[in-house]
Amino acid sequence: MNKQHVAIAGAGLVGSLLSIYLAKRGFQISVFERRPDMRKNLLDRGRSINLALSNRGIRALEEVELAEELKKVAIPMHGRTMHNRQGQLTFQPYGKEGQYINSVSRSNLNMVLMNKAESLGVEFFFEHRIVSADFDKTTLSIQPSAANLQQLAFDAIVGADGAFSAVRGAMQITDRFDYAQNYIAHGYKELHIPADTAGNFKLEKNSLHIWPRESFMLIALPNPDGSFTCTLFFPFEGNPSFDSLSTKTEVENFLKETFSDAFALMESPIESFITNSASSLVTVKCFPWAKNKTLLIGDAAHGIVPFYGQGMNAGFEDCRILNELITTKNNWTEVFTEFQHKRKPDADAIADLALDNFIEMRDLVGDPKFLLRKKIEAKLNQLFPEKWIPLYTMVTFRDDIRYSHALAVGQKQKQIMDEVMRLPNIETSWEQLNFENIVSNL
Repeated sequence: MNKQHVAIAGAGLVGSLLSIYLAKRGFQISVFERRPDMRKNLLDRGRSINLALSNRGIRALEEVELAEELKKVAIPMHGRTMHNRQGQLTFQPYGKEGQYINSVSRSNLNMVLMNKAESLGVEFFFEHRIVSADFDKTTLSIQPSAANLQQLAFDAIVGADGAFSAVRGAMQITDRFDYAQNYIAHGYKELHIPADTAGNFKLEKNSLHIWPRESFMLIALPNPDGSFTCTLFFPFEGNPSFDSLSTKTEVENFLKETFSDAFALMESPIESFITNSASSLVTVKCFPWAKNKTLLIGDAAHGIVPFYGQGMNAGFEDCRILNELITTKNNWTEVFTEFQHKRKPDADAIADLALDNFIEMRDLVGDPKFLLRKKIEAKLNQLFPEKWIPLYTMVTFRDDIRYSHALAVGQKQKQIMDEVMRLPNIETSWEQLNFENIVSNL
């Protein structure tokens, strides 16, 4: 298979990382991207400028020798800081001491990946739109800007072109292709907390900040320049909602009353709320991911909502696993078929986990019973570290545990903990629990 020509649709995070993996194997790689080159025209406006990089993503970056470079510009986040309506703070660690996720710049990471890919001989074709694909001939019809339609043949094609993938769109009109997209009732808008006049962070920098408000929430992630990107996840309709807040007075009153400590730190929050359009949040599930020698990967195969911070990490793990399969298989059809059957259960699992985590983040993280539940689980993990691994730890810090296994174990843990939390006087008696007996029920 070496020296074959592979087309990758999409020069985003997943497409760029995959191009590095394949170039290192000696393949000729052409990457087609409908947008301009972000290194010359920064186009991430409206999208979160920072992402949560955790163990699964780091493992893939280590394999292409980029992890250390990116860790230098990443900001460790050791846990969640919850802000209640009165501005009081509660901190919840993500895991044990030394376990953390990393706030990284989307655009910086993407540019590092593209530069690395080009150094390995990958060719990027920007402002090239994919119009159609022929899965029997392994061809793409591509429209360069201000040029005639081109039909190009390849030895293999990988669609890494996001949740609204053109390659997947071509697959959707083929026989026996299952596809579902589900929008949640919430959308999001970006707000901003700048650094202070000395360039320092106005909030604790090594934390992900959350303002949980039951049916909605605000979060803030640190940026290398001392600022925080704030994201308001909020219903499109109802009261309160994006639809119900239309005037500057209504927006100001809502933000002041609901997120008073954050509002005091923000830069032009009312203008940002009014000006920035609300973006939607979608889960995409489909199957098959492969047609002959064409494959879908990353968000093109399994778009998820952002509430577990695993979209990028899952896409990077896709690249790592696909690379492993190339070592063991003899042709693209075998590789792609094996890949889709191996990854589909994990993609479905993390999609469901991400939706569940939204409820936890917006409704539960400030609930005393929820915090007690987490305290009991932490004790179980401390006493039996290999028998009781918290769900968040399995998903975020254990790249040796599949998402599907984490989901199954997490569901069993939930059943057990539901019983524990129903015990009389659990608030005062929890330290006397028979922890060994609890773990034996797993």
